[in-house]
Amino acid sequence: MSAKDIVKRFYNSDLANDESIIPQFFHKECELHWNSSRGFTVLRYDDIVSFFEGTRQAYESLRFVFSHLLEDGPFVTSRHTLFANTIENPDEEVALAHFISIWEVKDNQLFRCHEISQLADESTIHSNSFKEIKI
Repeated sequence: MSAKDIVKRFYNSDLANDESIIPQFFHKECELHWNSSRGFTVLRYDDIVSFFEGTRQAYESLRFVFSHLLEDGPFVTSRHTLFANTIENPDEEVALAHFISIWEVKDNQLFRCHEISQLADESTIHSNSFKEIKI
């Protein structure tokens, strides 16, 4: 399976409800280097497990909309927006954040990621700079 196929399967999984996703997709020695509105954070495997435990408590569903998904050997770069339905308001989907992520796949698992995010901006989604692609 290609690195791009692994990344696609991860993003198309049920992250908000399936606790088997992390052990299935993430390498035990993984690192996620994340620049967000809160600053820089490095998440390792156990941190990612904890992060998604919190995600499953807050969100009923998550959906990723992509404008770019590029592969170069073991590296996959994505530009996407994360949408969610919260537990408190499951009938309304909201855009949470825009991301650019560079994934490295090792041993058919997500090994390293360099990610930048910013809070969602609806004007970006509706601009000419963001054309949705199907993954």
